[in-house]
Amino acid sequence: MNAIEIRNLTKNFGPKQAVNGLNMTVPEGAIYGFIGENGSGKSTTEKIICGLIHENGGTVKLYGRPHTDVDIRTCMGVLIEAPGCFPGLSVWNNMMIQAANLRIENAEQEVVKVLKTVRMEGAAGNKYKNCSLGMKQRIGIAMALLGNPKLLVLDEPINGLDADGMRIMREVLTDITKLGATVIISSHVLGELEKTATHYGIIKGGKMIAEMTAAELEVSCRTFIALQARDMSRAKFLLNSKFSRVEEDEAGYLRVYDEVKTEAVVKHLYDNGIVVTEIKTDKIGLEEYYIDLMKEAKKND
Repeated sequence: MNAIEIRNLTKNFGPKQAVNGLNMTVPEGAIYGFIGENGSGKSTTEKIICGLIHENGGTVKLYGRPHTDVDIRTCMGVLIEAPGCFPGLSVWNNMMIQAANLRIENAEQEVVKVLKTVRMEGAAGNKYKNCSLGMKQRIGIAMALLGNPKLLVLDEPINGLDADGMRIMREVLTDITKLGATVIISSHVLGELEKTATHYGIIKGGKMIAEMTAAELEVSCRTFIALQARDMSRAKFLLNSKFSRVEEDEAGYLRVYDEVKTEAVVKHLYDNGIVVTEIKTDKIGLEEYYIDLMKEAKKND
C-alpha cells in the first residue's frame, strides 16, 4: 500500500497557481525526499497533505483513504517550519503540554520514549530558548512522533544544521522508519538527503517532473572520467575533438562522459604529447542530477 497518493492536485493563491496538476506517490515505509526550488510548491503540497490548507482540485489519499478522513488524520505527525514551543519552558514541559493536547495516555512514558528516539533524553530539563537549532529541530520531530504516527511530514528539518547535527538527524530518520513510519522530508541539502532517502520526488513550477527510487537514481546518475593534465587547455581541445561530451567542473577537472575506458582517454592524450597527472572514474550525485534536470525542464518550458 502507498502511504500517499496524489493525483492532479491544484492550488491557487489568487492569480498565482502554486500547485499545477501534481501527481505524487509515496510508498509505505519510505523516506521520501521532496526536492524543488523555492516557490516550486513543496511547502504548499505538504500543507495540503496535512490539512493546513485546502486544495482547489485533485485528490489526496493517505493509506488509501481521503486525507480529510478524521481517523487517518490522527495517524499523522507534522513539523512545518518550526515547533510551537514556549521559549521559557523546559523541553520536558513543552513535550508534556503537547502530549496533553493530543490526549495521550501514559504521557510521561511516551515523552521519555520519543525524546530517546531523537537523542534528546539528556536535555529534557533545558529551557527551549537555550537549545541549539539542531536540538530545536529534534524537539519538533519528537513532538511530531507523539502518538506513534504512521506518517511524518517534515519541512526542511536538516537545513542550517552542522555536520554533527546532520549525522544525528540521519540516524533519527532511519530509526523512525524502522519503527514502521513513513517520512516525507523536504530539504535543500541534497548531498545529505542522498544519504538517507529511499525515494525522491522532484517538483518544478507546481508540477512533479520526476519520481524515482534511490536505486533508480543510482542508475540514472551518469558515470564519467575526471582528469587533470599538465596542459589543461590543450587537453580540453584534444578531448573535445575525440569525445562527444567533455566539460570542466568547478574543481578544475576535465570530465569525459562518453562510455569509454580510462586507458583510451590517457592514450589519446599521451599520443598527442599531453601528460595526465591525475585520473579517476566518478559518478554525479543527487545535487548534480537535480541541477541537470532543472536545466532540461527550463529548456522545455
